[in-house]
Amino acid sequence: MRVVAAAAASPQAHFSGESCALTTSVIAPTVEEALVEIVEAVEGGADIVELRVDFIDGLDAPVDLPKMLAACAVPCIVTYRPTWEGGQYAGEEEPRLAALWAAVDAGAAYVDCELLAAERFFAAAPEHLKDKSQRWSKIILSSHNYESVPDDDALAETHARCVAAGADIVKIAAMVQDITHVARLEKLLRDANASGTAEATVVLGMGEAGQTSRLLAAKFGSFLTFGALRAGAESAPGQPTLKQLRELYRVPEQSAGTKVMGVIGDPIAQSKSPALHNPSLRAAGADAVYVPLLVKDLDAFLASPLYGGDDFVGFSVTIPHKERALALCDDVDPVAAKIGAVNTLVKRKDGTLKGYNTDYAAAIGAIERAMGGRADEPTGSRSPLEGKTVVVVGAGGAGRGLAFGAAFEGANVVVVNRGFERAEALAKACGGVARTMEDLAGGAVRGDVLANTTSVGMVPDTDATPVPKSAIEAGGFSVVFDAVYNPLETKLLREAKECGCAQASGLDMFVGQAARQFSLFTGEEPALDLMRAAVLDSM
Repeated sequence: MRVVAAAAASPQAHFSGESCALTTSVIAPTVEEALVEIVEAVEGGADIVELRVDFIDGLDAPVDLPKMLAACAVPCIVTYRPTWEGGQYAGEEEPRLAALWAAVDAGAAYVDCELLAAERFFAAAPEHLKDKSQRWSKIILSSHNYESVPDDDALAETHARCVAAGADIVKIAAMVQDITHVARLEKLLRDANASGTAEATVVLGMGEAGQTSRLLAAKFGSFLTFGALRAGAESAPGQPTLKQLRELYRVPEQSAGTKVMGVIGDPIAQSKSPALHNPSLRAAGADAVYVPLLVKDLDAFLASPLYGGDDFVGFSVTIPHKERALALCDDVDPVAAKIGAVNTLVKRKDGTLKGYNTDYAAAIGAIERAMGGRADEPTGSRSPLEGKTVVVVGAGGAGRGLAFGAAFEGANVVVVNRGFERAEALAKACGGVARTMEDLAGGAVRGDVLANTTSVGMVPDTDATPVPKSAIEAGGFSVVFDAVYNPLETKLLREAKECGCAQASGLDMFVGQAARQFSLFTGEEPALDLMRAAVLDSM
């Protein structure tokens, strides 16, 4: 028996925008809830709404589909995804395919069918819809790989199969295990758009490592990209929100010429750098975007044809890559070379990389302000750190920057690290001394300033602290600095306040170092108040 929906009053318009369509999925379990979410999606700025009807229990296609399509003021994609392709529908194929044709009959702008079901799908077409010229709906044939990104040849073959099977639009989604594999998706998109074999192509990198493909979808030339209605409502791994795509990453404003900057790290999900840099880029009128980059192998990342190309112009570098980044630079700022770590990579016109360290000055400035010192005093005045003892916890890139920065200002530096050999090496390099973590925790290390440069206490491990309260009390510290800025008040800073210490927040260091990075990337001076407000708003 043929399932046919009541014909829509008029078919939905197709997306007519010149840029990438911001798309969100409605994944409500009932038609009534879906109708509410459809309105929310349109009001939230969606260019296209995907109706994931496989989430609806007891779908009555002839009745429910026209109702949902009529409620949506923008084009819809009707998707009825089976469990064997990562969806929710576990029933027989015949009624599922019939429901998709009911969506075509009802005037849906787009209908999504899996490549693996394409032959059965087209064979199930009602007589009056077998001729492509009689169909208004554009057919998206999609392929999903939830394990990895196939190689270039396999991706091209999948695209060709979709076109040969009858796709108007090809959609290929793959789980990205390593960020360098996004280059394969970008190449597929570039080649497909150049060939013109399909009306349009969509590529989506799933997972956190694949976010670049979503955040730069318009730049890469994808027909659409997906964003969740809100945090927690993702329909696929690695989805940003619709609001982030439109307002933070400005996807609709991107073009092939948009320049890209980003923050390199592992982990990277908690970084607030995009929230800080993107509003500043907008305010400066720059055709550029700043994205998070989950990088496990820095050498491979910088050698990638995508990230090593001309479009990527600069990188912020965070844990654990600051020391390795130094070795990969073609040229290094003298201060960064002395510190032995860089947190900023600037790509020069000839493609070479120059490294800088903007951490140390920002951290020292935050500590000096907490000491009531040099913030507004003339350049060249004495630092309040001169002659003081600064205990630096951590001997990684941030620790090196702070230890050398304190030494530059005439402080006595004590380095404490979980691995004592690294503490000894850093202490020797900056003219300080090394102590063990056991010494510090036991109250045997005294000083004027205690400075944590590790990630201990960062979200989500907010109950952790690198230094127990008893050690703060025993150490006689007057100022405690924590490089962690998320949360704003870490357990270390909270307990320091209880001990009567002045606190220097990692937020001040974060904004200060980012402001210098922004200048290096763009040649412009950022608005510090805007940067600080943007970070606070994001938290």
